[in-house]
Amino acid sequence: MSRPVAPTTTCGPRPRSLGAFIAGFKSAATKRINELRGTPRVPVWQRNYHEHVIRDDASLHRIRQYIIDNPSRWAFDRENPSACQPAPAEAWAP
Repeated sequence: MSRPVAPTTTCGPRPRSLGAFIAGFKSAATKRINELRGTPRVPVWQRNYHEHVIRDDASLHRIRQYIIDNPSRWAFDRENPSACQPAPAEAWAP
């Protein structure tokens, strides 16, 4: 008769998945950035970040354009404490 196995809870991305790779990268980058800054345990990454799978050329084009345009929109970003006139959330939809 086999021994009972305690239930396990899973937290975080599935091992060896893209999510696990990104989590590992972000963890290592955060640690190194905070070492260089002398700011242990300070968050580096934006909250509520969501990955987006690029499925076709049109999606790729929209994302590339967003990356090109994004820096010029910082003055109006609602996350920018010095924003002149924060833009409505729908203005940021890719």
